[in-house]
Amino acid sequence: MANQPLNKKYILLFFLTAIVTVAITLLLVNIFEKKQEATLYPSVFKPVGEFEIDPKVWGQNFPFEYDTYLQTQNDTSPTFYHGSKKFQKLEKYPNLLTLFAGYAFEKDYTEDRGHYWSLTDVKGTLRVNEKTPNTCITCKSPQVLVDMEKMGPENFYKAMFKDVGANYTQAIACLDCHDPKTMELRVKRPAFLEALQRRGIDITKATRQEMRTYVCAQCHVEYYFKGDGKYLTFPWDKGLNVDSIEAYYDQIAFTDWAHTVDGAPIIKMQHPDYELWSSGIHAKSGVSCADCHMPYEREGSVKVSTHWIRSPLTNVNNACQTCHKWDEAELTNRVKTIQDRTYEILLKTEIAIMDAINAIKKAKESGATDEQLKNARYLHRRAQLRWDFIAAENSMGFHSPQESLRILGNAVDYARQSQIEAERLLKNVVMK
Repeated sequence: MANQPLNKKYILLFFLTAIVTVAITLLLVNIFEKKQEATLYPSVFKPVGEFEIDPKVWGQNFPFEYDTYLQTQNDTSPTFYHGSKKFQKLEKYPNLLTLFAGYAFEKDYTEDRGHYWSLTDVKGTLRVNEKTPNTCITCKSPQVLVDMEKMGPENFYKAMFKDVGANYTQAIACLDCHDPKTMELRVKRPAFLEALQRRGIDITKATRQEMRTYVCAQCHVEYYFKGDGKYLTFPWDKGLNVDSIEAYYDQIAFTDWAHTVDGAPIIKMQHPDYELWSSGIHAKSGVSCADCHMPYEREGSVKVSTHWIRSPLTNVNNACQTCHKWDEAELTNRVKTIQDRTYEILLKTEIAIMDAINAIKKAKESGATDEQLKNARYLHRRAQLRWDFIAAENSMGFHSPQESLRILGNAVDYARQSQIEAERLLKNVVMK
């Protein structure tokens, strides 16, 4: 019994020693992390010029961001539906030759690569020629911002690519998204700012989280070249969904080209990533583009947004598991299921559109007039616009799965209506 107080003292001493040891360990870890942090960023901030296009200069202040930015040249991480590996889509998907008959995309349609390659790839595409307007370079280089300041947006767009954009040397970089004085996120592309203004949205009131999407949305969108001046314009006046965009184009009677097989007035969708994302659960939950494509990582005691902009499928741990507490295989399989289902319907839509094209062609060759074919061609236009809204978008339906299937379902419906209308005309012409 006399030993009990002594035992309690030893036990108490043990726990006190353990607590002190843990405290000292945590202190040493903190000191180590602070030392790491000190090496991560320079102690003296080096000023960046107002129009500094070279990311290496910015990287003197932000070496982690610069090092990860350089990884956007990496094209060795394929995903289920391509990732950033360059290949010729016309060879892998020959249906595109029929769908884009008469347009530049039947000459060349390669898979997009990372930001590091943006300038190289636009200069190398066969879609660029002597008549290409400078508008096509708008989102490919920070040098755009320099020339827009000098020339003004209108004159910038009016210029020819061969005279201006073809001479650029720097691909997408820091100046495209950041203010060089404050380093805050900003948007400088006029088309996006003008589109928001027409919709009554004041970007100066945007939160930082909203800006983590807006800096992406200034380029990852559907657009068209307005008028003879080829003024870059976003068709958002009636809304962001595909039906509103179609209504806008119909109202202004806009057409990219007349299909050379059936004569339909077709619109080429570009890459409506922001528009489709806007209807999805992530957008409605306040998740930004950067949360998934540029997720935060730990560097010592610092939380930094990686600038290796890539598919979340190549970085599930940081991009997905921060919010979704399932294992990587489960999350990956969920994405694959969504994309596989979208792709299945996408292919069926292509077949339906090509059936419509062939039916219109036969009716035309049999003597049907342009006036008689007007409705069948318009239905083809409606079907292809919706098919391309999903085909040209970069998530294979993942950004908004239910909306993607709704759009493709309507596309199949319009294509079959077009086919039926053309076959009815063909029957009537033959009977006469």
